[in-house]
Amino acid sequence: MEDCMQRIVRAERPANHRSAHAARLSTLGSLAESLTRHIRTWRDRMRQRRALAAVDDWLLKDIGVSRADAMCEGDKAFWQE
Repeated sequence: MEDCMQRIVRAERPANHRSAHAARLSTLGSLAESLTRHIRTWRDRMRQRRALAAVDDWLLKDIGVSRADAMCEGDKAFWQE
């Protein structure tokens, strides 16, 4: 049994382990930033479309947007441009 124990070689991490780990963290951070940016854009777009739908006809006419155009824009899903 002791002979077997002596043969066990301690496994070491490769030298580039830290750089690979740092690269994964960097990639995850980039993905998180991108997702956060998309969510903010979607939230702002949804808020703006709700506000446009709530504008009265007089103001829509003043800015050159028809009620039909405002409703069409307001009916879009938040992820649509």
